[in-house]
Amino acid sequence: MPYDPSAFPPFAVTVDLVVLTVRRHSLCALAVRRGEPPFQGRWALPGGFVRADEDLAQAAARELAEETGLCVHDPAAPTQDNGAHLEQLATYGDPERDPRMRVVSVAHLALAPDLPAPRAGGDASNARWAPVEELLEQAGYGRGSEGPAPLAFDHTQILADGVERARSKIEYSSLATAFCPPEFTVGELRRVYEAVWGVALDPRNFHRKVTGTPGFLVPTGGTTTRQGGRPAQLFRAGGATLLNPPMLRPEV
Repeated sequence: MPYDPSAFPPFAVTVDLVVLTVRRHSLCALAVRRGEPPFQGRWALPGGFVRADEDLAQAAARELAEETGLCVHDPAAPTQDNGAHLEQLATYGDPERDPRMRVVSVAHLALAPDLPAPRAGGDASNARWAPVEELLEQAGYGRGSEGPAPLAFDHTQILADGVERARSKIEYSSLATAFCPPEFTVGELRRVYEAVWGVALDPRNFHRKVTGTPGFLVPTGGTTTRQGGRPAQLFRAGGATLLNPPMLRPEV
């Protein structure tokens, strides 16, 4: 039998973004308040429909640029020109996840150093960085004096999956350096781990671990006093992508 596209119901594909950064020593996610139905007035993750002329990676990169002004990290570019780390997270296809029509969302995880206050764009009426614990524990924000309301669509689940991906992946990979500027101290990297995991780490053990893995951190030859106290040595991310043995997340 020849293929008949009219025999199958149409559906749309979207990309949703879990954009994480560390602000004021807290792991924060970008949330936008929807300015249009469905779920008008509710907080949601940024994202949008995939255009007919773009693939998933292009759509995610476009939405990231529109929502944050960030370009995707290019490993071939000089360090100072690198942008945000972007990777595919998971696919969400519950038939009832979008009241408009059947919509399948391919979520992506984006990580970047301390980012400025966001500006709302597209169909968003407002945008903000919110601590992930507030978004997950309260299941979102209501409108005005209203109580907490779930994030729009299935975005609470998508956010939880993105946060867990970041928390688990920094145990064994160099992903935590994506939260740091091009040059950073071991103390600044440790505070990233503490913010993502929500725990306090022993400074000496941490320093020994991250500097003991060949190629994980590379000294730049410079120092800084931006954290106060004595000058601290500056590093950049090295070529090693795995932390071996891994730095296991403390039990909380």
